[in-house]
Amino acid sequence: MAKTGTLKIILINSKDQPVARGTVIVNGDGRSYNALTDRAGIVSFILPAPPKALSQSPTVSQKPYTQYNVRIAASGYVPVTVVGEQLFDGIITVRRVVMQTSEEYPDLNEKRIVTPEHERYIGSMRRTSADIGEAAAEASALPVKRRVVVPETITVHLGAPNAIAENVTVPFIDYIKSVASSEIYPTWPEAALRANIIAQVSLALNRIYTEWYPSQGYDFDITSSSAYDQYYVHERSIFDNISELVDELFTNYLARANAIEPVFTQYCDGATVSCEGMSQWGTVTLANRGFDPLDILRYYFGQDTYIAEAEVTQGPTESFAGDLYPGSENVDVATLQRRLIRIAINYPQIPFIVRVDGKYGPQTEEAVKAFQRVFGLDPTGVTDRETWYRVQYVYTAVKKLAELGSEGERVESDAYGRYLQLGDRGTDVLRMQYYLRVIADAIGDDSIPRAKTTGVFDDETRAAVAKFQEYFGLSTTGAINEDTWNAIVDTYYRYESSVWQDIEYPGTPLRIGSEGRYVTYIQNALNTVGARIPGMTELAPDGYFGPVTQAAVKMYQSYSGLEPDGIVGPQTWNKLSSEYRALMFGDSATGSVG
Repeated sequence: MAKTGTLKIILINSKDQPVARGTVIVNGDGRSYNALTDRAGIVSFILPAPPKALSQSPTVSQKPYTQYNVRIAASGYVPVTVVGEQLFDGIITVRRVVMQTSEEYPDLNEKRIVTPEHERYIGSMRRTSADIGEAAAEASALPVKRRVVVPETITVHLGAPNAIAENVTVPFIDYIKSVASSEIYPTWPEAALRANIIAQVSLALNRIYTEWYPSQGYDFDITSSSAYDQYYVHERSIFDNISELVDELFTNYLARANAIEPVFTQYCDGATVSCEGMSQWGTVTLANRGFDPLDILRYYFGQDTYIAEAEVTQGPTESFAGDLYPGSENVDVATLQRRLIRIAINYPQIPFIVRVDGKYGPQTEEAVKAFQRVFGLDPTGVTDRETWYRVQYVYTAVKKLAELGSEGERVESDAYGRYLQLGDRGTDVLRMQYYLRVIADAIGDDSIPRAKTTGVFDDETRAAVAKFQEYFGLSTTGAINEDTWNAIVDTYYRYESSVWQDIEYPGTPLRIGSEGRYVTYIQNALNTVGARIPGMTELAPDGYFGPVTQAAVKMYQSYSGLEPDGIVGPQTWNKLSSEYRALMFGDSATGSVG
């Protein structure tokens, strides 16, 4: 029996009224077909299509669909030509065309719509998680919501982020229908279709939730490029079965236990391109093995994921609600405080805020000022629009919310979180590692080893914890229970306020091979002062004076009119320390050599 698909043409005008008796001519497969639209503006053609089996395996090279060109004409309207409509075996392809009157567009002789080859046929250029991380490192500003919402519309940039291309604003549900019709074959098993659609919704909502592009200064929400986001074709035809599934699923997204944000459901075709996330062809295999949609998603994204439902909103989705300043007291201040606390783990120049209380007090103001200095903003202490979005972007970058390996968006505080031991990972480990480093620097006699802040509870961290416990008379287990947790937090805040203000020149120059708290101090000072020096590389404050630190010292010395020998002697120490204290503490007198 010959295989066929259905091409359904719907004609309406700009007032959403049907266009009846429009002439529709379809050419393809070596034949021509023509008919008139009915009173509802609809006409359907049953046309030859390749067998369904061609779209069930990535190893089949033959095109699994037939392409047709359509010519549409109606009295009083501009003619329309559609190129490349795709027909699959047993599938209804729906083409909705808005006819424009000759009076509305007197200079328009023809409207032309081109449907490119299907993404699965031509292959994928899906970006890998490593690339996404590089993109995060290159940018510098981004916000995070307190709830997940489906916007009424989404603005799509029809190209790569920096490409000169048109922006189109379309209903969110229509965006997902286009992406799904462009990226997956409508002949796939329903479980595979559902899993892919939920992943596509989740990726788009992650971009909306994190305001990934607007926070970087772009005037769109997402791109049409599969190298950055997912493949969108403007004004393409939609497959009827996919349209019905999207109508049901467009508010569903993948979430992770104990996190808020939609999972960045990175995926690729799994045949021509592999990635850390979901294989689209792999979903077909799993569906044929009897996996349901959630099982398929969990296979790729982890057993701690579940399908959540977002709230549909017609209002604005922008997170910035107005300037925050000393005296402000609201939920946005609490959000700001949480993000600054997390950022401070990666950027020790920023002081920790002791309590998330929603009150914009002196600690919050100082943390904002430090953040502004580190990231090249005017250190006013006021969180204006630019500062808000810079805080939120850096927060999203350090937590990897816009990446597959996200830490998860959740409330953080210094209250005891969980028992930590060898092999544990996450933000709780990061916090404890950072606190232990500050304590080790404050004590300054190598009693406590200085473990790296990696977020992984490794052997170095266990040794540091054990030495801390020994130093402060606790049971020496090398693990962090509630008593050790509270002791670390209390000790950190006892030392944190004075650890850098009291430090003085060590008496001997710092050079290649030097280690310890004095090197950490210089590295922090170079990071803060060097923010104004063009080309200055940010240093990891690891307490080791290596070639990178030496190069930064030379750059600072050249910029400051000192001999660029790469050695921190009394003259370099005095000048750098004075400038650092003036920026950080408003004090240029302490720390110098007499």
